[in-house]
Amino acid sequence: MSAAGGDRPRAGTRYGTVEGRWGSGGTAVFRGIPYAAPPVGVRLFAAPAPPDPWDGVRDAGAFGATAPKVPYPDTFAALLSDPVIEGDDCLNLNVWTPDPDPAARLPVMVWIHGGAHTRGSSAVPVYDGSAFARDGVVLVSINFRLGVLGYGLFPDAPANRGLLDQIAALEWVRDNIAGFGGDPGRVTVFGESAGAISIGALLAAPRARGLFRRAVLQSGAPEALPRDRVRTMVRRMASLLKVPATAAAFAAAGPSALLTAQAAVLRRSSPVLGGAAFGLVVDPDTLPVDPLEAATASEAALLVGWTSQEHRLWLAPTGGMRTLDRLGPLAVALARARSGKDRAAVRALRTALPDLGPADLAGHLLTDRLLRDPLRRLAGARRTAPSHLYEFRWPSGVPGLGACHALELGFVFDTLGVPESSWLAGPDAPQHLADEMHAAWVRFATVGDPGWAPWDGNGPPKVFGGPEQGEALGSERELPVVATPRVLP
Repeated sequence: MSAAGGDRPRAGTRYGTVEGRWGSGGTAVFRGIPYAAPPVGVRLFAAPAPPDPWDGVRDAGAFGATAPKVPYPDTFAALLSDPVIEGDDCLNLNVWTPDPDPAARLPVMVWIHGGAHTRGSSAVPVYDGSAFARDGVVLVSINFRLGVLGYGLFPDAPANRGLLDQIAALEWVRDNIAGFGGDPGRVTVFGESAGAISIGALLAAPRARGLFRRAVLQSGAPEALPRDRVRTMVRRMASLLKVPATAAAFAAAGPSALLTAQAAVLRRSSPVLGGAAFGLVVDPDTLPVDPLEAATASEAALLVGWTSQEHRLWLAPTGGMRTLDRLGPLAVALARARSGKDRAAVRALRTALPDLGPADLAGHLLTDRLLRDPLRRLAGARRTAPSHLYEFRWPSGVPGLGACHALELGFVFDTLGVPESSWLAGPDAPQHLADEMHAAWVRFATVGDPGWAPWDGNGPPKVFGGPEQGEALGSERELPVVATPRVLP
């Protein structure tokens, strides 16, 4: 049972009572609640286990520990916030609620962060759930194991441990969210980038069946990596650590050594170009079928989409745009080969977007392969439930970024006022666009309809921040930029 405890809100869980804090507008927030036992010692590479119960009242006023991870390179750290909170108890979650009363029965949204399966956390300020709670939704955000701890393949450990953590968090929501005013029968999962890829896997995982009704995939398509790509990362780490490529040997090496070795192998990894990477794999126990195929048959209503210039986040900060433009036709030819597009497709893209230079053209081809094509296939092939398609076109005020990957996050969460939002969006991002986009996500979680018709396989998607029709996807024409100190190469 949930109730106000003195001057602070309290809520009951199966493991004990937690005490949160009152936020703006009378909403309540509970941070750092454990949904599983700390993954330390023999549990470091094991499936998640239930947390130990506690006596009395547990303080839930601060974010819990973040999963062990390596920092972003400096070029990306200037754009993407990624706090580090020390501690072993990293399998935790946060709850924002407008009404911590079991009788409220409000819709629930569970946020799964991105970060290439190696970075990110629920403590990123852009992911603050206050606006969702303000608008009648119980917002849950979760931490889970990353990198080799969550996705390394070993002969003596279960695969896809990060996914198992996410399922354990959803089971916690099913069993406990009513105590925070949420309805466990009206759960929507949503995530961006690797978080959206994770949701594709949740649509396919047998253990996740029945844990949510709706799903939002932002800039990430359901996929499973070839097992050899993930094994290569583990073998490279084993070579650096000078230990066998087993979970037992890695656990004995210690967290600090693991992070040092992981940082070294990540510098040689390029998931966008198909090299070795950490990620989800098809596995008989955790993910027995290809996620894209399973998502096509899922009965969950879907909201899926992308930004019109995803590639600019990956290329602009590093100078990759300049390099590809210098390569000219060679860059386009390499991207065409990597994307599997024929020459006719490239000609069609040039005709639709005549102002694109080689770097943008190559970026569009790769983004089609990674995101747009599989998401269109997913939305167009589904017959069991509706799929709503969107595209985000507003260009960042940071010169060079355009409508890049992850830019929509501050708009979805309605957190443009958070300083970290301006790192990616620049100053003066339009609040009216955040109002529109955030309201669509709230409406989808509440009634299953974001405000536009399901996609039938033809026609344009719903566009945020750009013309609805008459302009090809991802047009680069005269993108307005606002000068800021964060000028990219």
